[in-house]
Amino acid sequence: MTAARFTTLGCRLNAYETEAMKRLAFEAGVGDALVVNTCAVTAEAVRKARQEIRRLRRENPDAPIIVTGCAAQTEPQTFAAMPEVTRVIGNAEKMAPETWAGLAPDLIGATERVQVDDIMSVRETASHLIDGFGTRSRAYVQVQNGCDHRCTFCIIPYGRGNSRSVPAGVVVDQIRRLVDRGFNEVVLTGVDLTSWGADLPVTPRLGDLVRRILRLVPDLPRLRISSIDSIEADDALMEAIATEPRLMPHLHLSLQAGDDMILKRMKRRHLRDDAIAFCEDARRLRPDMVFGADIIAGFPTETEAMFENSLRLVADCGLTWLHVFPFSPRAGTPAARMPQVDGASVRDRAARLRAAGAARVGAYLAAQRGARVQVLMENPRTGRTPQFAETRFATDQPVGALVAASITGHDRGQLLARPVDA
Repeated sequence: MTAARFTTLGCRLNAYETEAMKRLAFEAGVGDALVVNTCAVTAEAVRKARQEIRRLRRENPDAPIIVTGCAAQTEPQTFAAMPEVTRVIGNAEKMAPETWAGLAPDLIGATERVQVDDIMSVRETASHLIDGFGTRSRAYVQVQNGCDHRCTFCIIPYGRGNSRSVPAGVVVDQIRRLVDRGFNEVVLTGVDLTSWGADLPVTPRLGDLVRRILRLVPDLPRLRISSIDSIEADDALMEAIATEPRLMPHLHLSLQAGDDMILKRMKRRHLRDDAIAFCEDARRLRPDMVFGADIIAGFPTETEAMFENSLRLVADCGLTWLHVFPFSPRAGTPAARMPQVDGASVRDRAARLRAAGAARVGAYLAAQRGARVQVLMENPRTGRTPQFAETRFATDQPVGALVAASITGHDRGQLLARPVDA
């Protein structure tokens, strides 16, 4: 029996859960199967999942195909109707050992073809102690799942359920094991990371978790936070930004737009000035802070003037790393029923945002010439600075090591560096 093979679409949290599923499948004896862990964030993501399933069937005519993830949770019948698909498993079920144990005897006939229950009834997030994945340098730790908010463009709460937190003690124990295994950087991940703790006793905040990790795991060189909602950043998190050099000076912000009317129609919880004030405060506390951000181009009802407000937000917030999403209507969301912007305008606005982002990246990289940095090596020639800039060396460096380097220039979106004595 060969091991089950997995395809992951979408976010880092999906990638984390794929690693947990690999272990569950192996322990249950599930082999000779193809597992597709889908994403539902856009209609395009669902289309790509269907395309990937068809490709896998063409290349593997006899292998069972198991479909899981957010798209399987939100649209189980879509995938059950595909002749290529053997089983459809929901987001809660995919993390349950008994699901995989039930699949092991006979993927074709032993259990029901669709196993997708009400994700909103799930109250806990399992800790999935996979002790890292992806590279030998950086480990990802899931601390939260689900989302209590209902942004009008987003289907993800219906794929992930309501917000659930992993207890701080479980998180700290896992990070200790990762450090013992030699990881030099840990990234905290979740669907709505700044909601961590709201469902735990005494309702701790994300900043409390960050400070506890850094206090109780003193040998951890670098702690990084993935995407956050800036309006929910708590005082303890801001204090950690100001005082903890091991907390990396890079924050990716879920901003989505820079126009107040569009933000209201998105049902976001911040206004344009809130985003600008947060970036100013964080940069005052940590002058070397670099921001990334998610921005949607062409949200329904967006006029050219509204879009210009989003475009100006790139400079007003001092954003560097942009993730630009051309709006596409997602069935089942309120935004899909709003007056749509024509496709040509959506594409044009997305291109203008990306151009603004590319200019910001170029300016940032040029300003780094002569800087001394610690680079976490992801492969023998490239790694990441604390601000997450990709950095290239001319000679091999130890993978997973923190290498003291001097920045000599930049080329094709990468910093160029040479190692120096620490």
